[in-house]
Amino acid sequence: MAQSVELLLDTDADAIIRDQWAALAAAGLPSEQRSTPDLFHRPHVTLYAADHISPEAELGLPALLPGLDLSIMIGAVLIFGPRHGRCILVRTVVPSEALLRLQARVAGLCGADPEGQFSGGRWSPHVTVARRVPTDQLGRALEVLGSRMTIARIAGVRRWDGTVKRAWLL
Repeated sequence: MAQSVELLLDTDADAIIRDQWAALAAAGLPSEQRSTPDLFHRPHVTLYAADHISPEAELGLPALLPGLDLSIMIGAVLIFGPRHGRCILVRTVVPSEALLRLQARVAGLCGADPEGQFSGGRWSPHVTVARRVPTDQLGRALEVLGSRMTIARIAGVRRWDGTVKRAWLL
């Protein structure tokens, strides 16, 4: 899925997630931390992702976002998987009515597949902290991550075009 619409976290929440990435990496565990800095790689909550976003949806997205004033609670660690002996570790985002409405509007405008992960009732808001974690390292990873919860303000919404590796604020 090379195209996405993502919520960006405020400076404090961004730093908390980056600290968790660093702690996992320091423990020798898989982490979202990159070995070389990448301007576009940052903690986020994906509202919608697909192989393509139509020009019509692209034009309509900014109209969904004016005056966006949203806080989210980043909660417990959730494990996606396993698949092929590996898991994805994420921090759940507790879904508020406002967050669910925003995501539904974005997914609807972008033409989410009714059976896909971004359709109504199927979306699992989260912030990814590690991918490809072997199942035998899950216990250690959970110890490193702990149970810290935080409230985050949404600092902005961006469009990510993974095909050309470019991001821009909406």
